[in-house]
Amino acid sequence: MRIVVPAGGIGGARFLRGLRAVLGTDASTEERTTDSSITVIGNTGDDITLFGLRICPDLDTVMYTLGGGINEEQGWGRTDESFTVKEELAAYGMKPTWFGLGDRDTATHIVRAQMLAAGYPLSAVTEALCDRWRPGVRLLPMTDDQVETHVVVDDGQGRRAIHFQEWWIRHRAALPAEQIVSVGAEKAEPGPGVLAAIAEADAVILPPSNPVVSVGSILNVPGIREAMAAKTVVGVSPIIGGAPVRGMADACLSAIGVETTAGAVAEHLGSDLLDGWLVDEADAGTGVEGVEVRSRPLYMSDPAATEAIARAAVDLAVELAEGREDRG
Repeated sequence: MRIVVPAGGIGGARFLRGLRAVLGTDASTEERTTDSSITVIGNTGDDITLFGLRICPDLDTVMYTLGGGINEEQGWGRTDESFTVKEELAAYGMKPTWFGLGDRDTATHIVRAQMLAAGYPLSAVTEALCDRWRPGVRLLPMTDDQVETHVVVDDGQGRRAIHFQEWWIRHRAALPAEQIVSVGAEKAEPGPGVLAAIAEADAVILPPSNPVVSVGSILNVPGIREAMAAKTVVGVSPIIGGAPVRGMADACLSAIGVETTAGAVAEHLGSDLLDGWLVDEADAGTGVEGVEVRSRPLYMSDPAATEAIARAAVDLAVELAEGREDRG
């Protein structure tokens, strides 16, 4: 079975580990051990340039998580990390001080910066980085074009737009967001291989990633949503019992006028896109017109639980795809 997963952030990366186990992809060789494959369309809307380096948080989180290099406690950054470079930059008075890379992580970003400067597109750079990490999936940036998520806020000194990373990390999403904008998305083109992977897929599974600035950013690239809508699409709710599983997705949903509920997120994504929607048992009874809703435990508390969630998503996708075929 060929699955496409638009993913960003910690929730998406951890879900992918469970999905990889379900579909039997060998992480060490990145070769298929069954007739299944996973293509990940990675969010690049969170990307930012700091200290002369192009930082791609969601691509790296997927790569490190599936490649065995992630800091498991944090869910982001490298394991066994040190921060000498960050400390030295601060000693020089380099700004911003609210964002810092670990030393091991800095090496990844130096490689990326050097390749980008040499003229390689982000897709080629990502493929080269994955040659080391062997994530067991095909990781494709949503676009090679520059797209950045900005947040319009009013901090008491006036209305202004700041980069999503500043809002998320520096302000912890505490500044009320008036608007979230994918700058450059309307002119961006899907990255190499993205539309072909969707066309060849048996199903698309939306992981429990932030629906506004992770999955949402990917869907904002012209052509991607339309291509996915032609497929069987099953989503896993990132909202349980009226709250995000982790992070501050509620602040993002509030900015676009969507309630922080499993049902409201599904309605936001739309029945034109979604065929199936998995919600937690706490949200059993959620109904979304035109979407098959199923409830089951959705906390990714350990690898077994995560694998069970992924298996439920795959099973629902297979069931709905077969139903679509029967209807002709």
